Amino acid sequence: MDFDLSEEQRLLKESVDGLLTDAYDFDARKKYMKEKGGWSKALWGKLAEQGLLGLPFAEADGGFGAGAVETMIVMEALGKALVVEPYLATVVIAGSFLRHGGSAEQKAKYIPGIIDGSKTFAFAQLEKSSRYDLHDVVTTAKKKGDGWVIDGEKFVVLNGENADTLIVTARTKGGQRDKTGVGVFLVPADAKGITRKGYPTQDGLHAADITFTNVEVGADAAIGDPENALPLIERVADEARTAICAEAVGAMDESLKSTVEYLKTRKQFGVAIGSFQSLQHRAADMFVALEQARSMSMLATMASDFDNAKDRANSVAAAKVQIGKSLKFVGQQSIQLHGGIGMTMEAKIGHYFKRLTMIENTLGDTDYHLRRVSEGGGLLG
Repeated sequence: MDFDLSEEQRLLKESVDGLLTDAYDFDARKKYMKEKGGWSKALWGKLAEQGLLGLPFAEADGGFGAGAVETMIVMEALGKALVVEPYLATVVIAGSFLRHGGSAEQKAKYIPGIIDGSKTFAFAQLEKSSRYDLHDVVTTAKKKGDGWVIDGEKFVVLNGENADTLIVTARTKGGQRDKTGVGVFLVPADAKGITRKGYPTQDGLHAADITFTNVEVGADAAIGDPENALPLIERVADEARTAICAEAVGAMDESLKSTVEYLKTRKQFGVAIGSFQSLQHRAADMFVALEQARSMSMLATMASDFDNAKDRANSVAAAKVQIGKSLKFVGQQSIQLHGGIGMTMEAKIGHYFKRLTMIENTLGDTDYHLRRVSEGGGLLG
């Protein structure tokens, strides 16, 4: 099995790393977070210019036809730079819904806006009682003529405050936890009956709680089968989990580098604290945890091409478990080895820990995915 990047993939890595090195240092990030919406439209435009927003889309749809490895490369780079722009919500999640479930008309209508950077999306899935179960849906979509009427509430919708279009899960029939009768709909964010309450999250991103009251959409709003969209939702969620695993690896990589650099420069008793063997051992343990996470991120990336949905889900869940364990260890050690300064807003290491903590709780925490692995029979099940 070849784990080396191809020449094209190496060039992609150099390109995105170069862009973010030039345009996204820690001071620039703080400046971008103060802009309207909490992220930089100019930087988003640069991502579009370099083709990064069109990577996963088919050439027939105006994209580059790239695969999961290319997404992993980009997400690792975004994790290293602590990027707050809505790449996950728009390119990864919305893009995945459109690629795997969108009609030709939906692709023609929505994909060009993603690729050129003019439109962003948000995935409105989480509800008060749903925890991480994608089939636990109370929000309803009821037939009205040829269209649908959506009612309900969604919470912690990433990019929900700024998105042009919302991708909404809603129940079209059955009970709250039935695995059938769940649909997914494209809803204009400015549609009548939508109320959005936006707020910043602890990791510097922005989210919103969204209320839908008699929101009417057309028949063409449904992505795929409105009565059996759960397999599509689960596939998209696993692709998103794979992407944030890669982002976490990038963030952990940068956290380790920053910590090692701090150990080399911080002096105590007249010597660099990195000369203390006990701290060297802790840094070595951080490296081991990072490489374990990197390996599982690569496994999840390769699993994206699996034809068997169960094998794909098990691999992604196992990766999320290891990522959750590694990021907690690397993040906590980074803070502890920095000492008191690691707890300040001025030190970037604390911001990495906040982002890693949010990743651990996005689309299922470690305990949730450990249960998924167990119920799925494990990686060899």
